[in-house]
Amino acid sequence: MSLTAFERGSLRRWAIGVLTALVAALAQVACSLTKAPLEVATMPTHTPHSRAGHEAIRGVDYHYEIHGDGPPLLVLHGGLGDLRMMAPLVPLLARQRQVILVDLQGHGRTPLGERPLSRQAMADDMAELLTRLGVQQADAMGYSLGGWVALRLAVQHPRQVRRLVLVSTPFANDGWYPDIVAQQSHLGAAAAPAMRSTPLHKAYAEVAPRPGDFPALLDAVGGLLRERFDWTVDARQLRMPVLLVYADADMIRPEHMVLCWQALGGGLRDPGWQREHMPMHRLAVLPDLTHYEIFASPKLAGVALPFLQEAAPH
Repeated sequence: MSLTAFERGSLRRWAIGVLTALVAALAQVACSLTKAPLEVATMPTHTPHSRAGHEAIRGVDYHYEIHGDGPPLLVLHGGLGDLRMMAPLVPLLARQRQVILVDLQGHGRTPLGERPLSRQAMADDMAELLTRLGVQQADAMGYSLGGWVALRLAVQHPRQVRRLVLVSTPFANDGWYPDIVAQQSHLGAAAAPAMRSTPLHKAYAEVAPRPGDFPALLDAVGGLLRERFDWTVDARQLRMPVLLVYADADMIRPEHMVLCWQALGGGLRDPGWQREHMPMHRLAVLPDLTHYEIFASPKLAGVALPFLQEAAPH
């Protein structure tokens, strides 16, 4: 179930292009993005036990795909992308896991619908989706917006999450650099005309059930990014093992990474000669990566899979 070098390159160029376009939109400079043709490789369809489907949950018709075999792993993409963002990791993850990928509300093949966009509501939906798929408990891995949904899933439905991997996910909206927060304030429907020729819009229009909803999606995601929240206290209550993964050049402030780690009980004391004070949670800062490429890096699978395979904490 391996991808060719060309396919891997195409997936990486598309994924990085999507995130680059997003940041440009936030900065209101989408009109200066490259006009180069978008290369989109499809998700591998020849993995063992691959299948796709839809589930209507509380007014949202979720599209999902399942690849591979083994213990279930729910994988959630970042904002304004779709499950294809995670395609570079699927061949690596599906060697050991049953990988469940979902297009979040308004993204990819899942329509936006009339329901307001909410991380908490999407987390409830993911719990229901797992139940309908016959999965009583799964590991969960989410990137950026998907990380928020995965975090809320673990907080709101802790019995359904065995282990949790949060990738480039702040616990509070002040975790971003101040200039990123300022840029996020501009994301909305007004940016849509300037984005018509960008890789982000082209990728959306290729699969969206209603491509005309793109301006509404920008408004919805922009509204989420402008919401004030702090889930540090909620994170402290998590009882399943958690792996925090950041890029060493992330858009999240290093100080906030430390606060998130300490909220889980990490970095508060020496672990002891025999690891007697070792926390059950883990922290990884991946070198030579940014927020805009970490989700497509094999380094992410390289730290996530060993963590997911660890024995249960005593």
